[in-house]
This record gives sequence, structure tokens and C-alpha cells, in this order.
Amino acid sequence: MEANDLDELIGNLRLIGTDGQTVEVKSGVGKSIVETLSSFSNTAGGTIIIGISETEGMSPIAGFDAAAARSQLESRFAQVTPIVRANIDIVPFEGSHIVVTDIPELLPRDKPSYVTARGKYQGSFVRTGDGDHRLAQYEVDRLVEEHRQPVWDDEPVPDATIQDLIPAALTDYLDSQRQQRPRTFAHGDETALQRLHLTKENAPTLAAILALGEYPQEFFPRLTVSFAQFPGTSKGDVAQGLRLLDSRTLTGPIPELVEQTVALVGRNMGTGALIEGSYRRELPDYPLTAVREAVVNALMHRDYSPLARGTQVQVNMFIDRLEVVNPGGLYGTVTKRTLGKAGLSSSRNQRLSTLLEHVHLPGGGLVAENRGTGFAVMEEALRKALMPPIEVSDDLTSFTVIFRRRRVAPDERRSTARDKVLAELSDRESVSTTELTQSTGYSRTAIQRAINELVHDGRVEPIEPRRSPKQRYRLATNGT
Repeated sequence: MEANDLDELIGNLRLIGTDGQTVEVKSGVGKSIVETLSSFSNTAGGTIIIGISETEGMSPIAGFDAAAARSQLESRFAQVTPIVRANIDIVPFEGSHIVVTDIPELLPRDKPSYVTARGKYQGSFVRTGDGDHRLAQYEVDRLVEEHRQPVWDDEPVPDATIQDLIPAALTDYLDSQRQQRPRTFAHGDETALQRLHLTKENAPTLAAILALGEYPQEFFPRLTVSFAQFPGTSKGDVAQGLRLLDSRTLTGPIPELVEQTVALVGRNMGTGALIEGSYRRELPDYPLTAVREAVVNALMHRDYSPLARGTQVQVNMFIDRLEVVNPGGLYGTVTKRTLGKAGLSSSRNQRLSTLLEHVHLPGGGLVAENRGTGFAVMEEALRKALMPPIEVSDDLTSFTVIFRRRRVAPDERRSTARDKVLAELSDRESVSTTELTQSTGYSRTAIQRAINELVHDGRVEPIEPRRSPKQRYRLATNGT
């Protein structure tokens, strides 16, 4: 490192008062430095500076023996697997000499870096903030998974049989495959099921159960989608005593999970209207095309390893954003930087991804294209809806897609549940809460809240006694 660069780096550390995500300051070469070597190698690399006192304003240590420290650091390099390969420089600094080394990030195929004496599962670290944190077994497994193609989706489900697949969906899939590759069926359907990786060892594979199963949660209770609508900007916010405005656990095969999730988002979000000339343009908070792509990606590319099967895909709706979270970070050659690049795709679950290319959604259309175009589709949908670009968060344990709620246009009028209730009542003698939920697409909670407001304002009145299960509502006779 050049002296000028070092001066600037330490100058910044003095302003901050501590080391950081990519810089570690040490007074000497102690035993703990091997943890930093591991963490920088497993994260994004970093610089280690030895011979500086953090507690004394990042000043050089008097009498520091830089040559001895360099020799000690070389021996520490050999205590990490893979052995650290990095230059060690002795650099003059403020009348003294200090030791500086830049630790490169390892390639995915070489991770994890770990303290040899502690082993892979006890000695692997990652850099978080200004500290080194030991990786959990699950995180280490995800790093090791990058060395080879995962095959969790190709495992047989021992307790399941072919009868646990939806007959119509299975027939539809087999018919399409029979037309495309007739030789696969030359020795009968049973052999074809094995060649198509729908069955293995006389049982359906995990991919088959997830894509075509009648009820996958019979075998994997937590492979679900959890939907939650929060009243504030975080999970801890409470509005009028409510922690959740809506909360559901969705079950079924992946095609049904996609449709149910998108429908829930549609019911719970707002829709504005922008008048352009003689035309009315609907502007939803979140374009459902983009939401569908995000949910499909989450279910298709999530981690299905045994340790992750107790974690569901989460769809969290806050007042300012929508988040879609799946277990397991990005896999393979895809990084946050390359997301959305045409044609670039890595499938953690190859069998499942291939299968979903040929399985239809309940409402029509194939579940997935798997051509690396999902993020491009989302970005285009957001652009058309006057929304900011997608944000993503990625680590070893999860991947999150964040949609920021669209800003309201100057000439826009919001369409609310209250508006929908009044519109329905203007055309009908009376309606129930259930009928309004079905006809408007809003959640029961949103409809009931709108009705309560309208009753309070004197614009709507109940027909039955207050707690009657047969309650219906109509426009108040003196309502306007």
C-alpha cells in the first residue's frame, strides 16, 4: 500500500474512531488475528494494519518491531485453510513502521476459509460491521454447496406415492413431455417418470411434490408462504392496538402458492387513478406482474436443504414497501451486480426449475420461464408503474427483494376500500361483509374497517342487530 493511501485510510479511521467492515487495526499479531484472516477471506476481503493502537486514537505504538510482526503474521497465514496468500508490507508511518496486508476474498469454490485447528464448522468466520463472527453450520453448508450442484430437489420423498400428485397436473405435464421427447416414453410411463425425475426409488421427488403435489405440506409442513401486512414501517410498529392488519399462512403446491400470494397482495394494496385526457389509468401500489415474478423466483430458487425446510418464504407488506424473502442467498454465478443481466441465470434447484417451466398456474400461463429474465420483467413493470427500481439484500441465509411503494402522482386520486364499499352499495339494496370482500378484492379487515368508518359517519347503516352473524349493510336513508 502506498504511503499516501495509508495516511488517508488511517485519517478516516481516526474520524470514525474504530475500524470497519474492510479494515482491521491490531496492536500486535495475537491469536485472534486468524479469525480476521478467515472473515476477510469469506466476505469481501479487507486490509489488516498492525502496529496501531485503536484505544489511543489510531496512533503508532512506540517500539513496535515491524519485522518481527511480519514474521509472526506469515506463520498465522499457515494456520488458516486454505493457506492465506497475500503480500505483507512494512510501511513508514508518523516516525514509526507498521505492517500492512491486503487479504483477498476467496473464490466461491474455495470457501469457507477457516481456522485449521478448529475445523470447518467451528473455525469459519465472516465480517460483520467491525467484528469477526463465527458462521453457523447452516451458513457453512451454504458455502460448501457452491462447490457442486445441489440435488435436494431431486431427492425422493419416502412417505409419498405417485397418488399424492394432482392427476390433472401430472397428465398435462406428461402429455407435453410426450410430444417434445417421445423417446423418453419408449419403455412406458413408469420409466418415463424416472427419466423425467418425477420419481426416484419408487417415490416422487421433492421437485414433483412441490410443483405437482396435492398437498406438499403433508410431508413438509413449513414449506409454505407466510403473508403479513403491518401497520407501520417495521414489524414492531403498532397502530390502534393492531400488530398485523392481515396475516395468512398459505399452503399448496407452488402454482397455487404463487396465485394465492399475488391475490393477497392485490387485495391489501391501494390503487390510485390518474386521469389522462379522457382515459383513466389505474396505478397500483405494486404492479402484480413484478410481484408474481418475485414470488416465483423465491419459491423456485430458495434453499430446500434439510436445515432450511423449517423456514418459509415470507411476503411482508409495510406502509412504505413490500418485501419478498426466501431462505438461502444468491447461488452460483449470479451476484447482486449481475442480477437482471440478459441470459445470466444460475439454478440452485435445477430439477424444480426445469419442471416449473412446463407447469401451468391455476389461472393459466406457465409458472416460470427460467431464462434469466425475471428481474428484467420486474424492472420493466416497475418503470411502467412509475416506481423506483428494485432493491435487494443478500447474505448466506436469505435473499430479499424490496419494492418501494410508488409515490403518488400530483393529479392522482387514491381508490380506497371506503370508495369501493360506497360504490357497491350505490348499486345494491344491501350487502354483507363477505360479499364485499369477494366483489372488491380487499381483505375482510380492510372492508370491515371501511364499514365501521362509514357507519360512524352516518353514511351506512346495519340492517340486523349489532352482533348478528347475518349482518348486512345499506346506504343510510339520510346518507349522502
